[in-house]
Amino acid sequence: MRVLDEPIQKIELKKADFVFPDNFVKGVVDIKKGLLAIDAELHADLEQMLLDNGSDQYDLWGINLYFDDGEDLVEFDSMINIRPAQGNHSRNVEDEKTQNKILDVVNKWVR
Repeated sequence: MRVLDEPIQKIELKKADFVFPDNFVKGVVDIKKGLLAIDAELHADLEQMLLDNGSDQYDLWGINLYFDDGEDLVEFDSMINIRPAQGNHSRNVEDEKTQNKILDVVNKWVR
């Protein structure tokens, strides 16, 4: 598990410790601080790492990052995204503005 401190190439995701069969790694984005944590078996582990480092739960969203060519890079799917109090009732990030904030952070860190 790590919080990126410098941008990486999309293909570098392939070297993660936890690569899933469909060629993706899990990530959690802090949309307020502009952070991206990657490389864990569970989104919840990345979420907890960011919380321990001062992130606010309200700003954290789970994603999957695909590294194969031809695939969209980001899938907005995680159990940590189920947040009825924030108006998000499914595993997907339902709000388009939040999706765009997530994409801004991912594009900052993954090229």
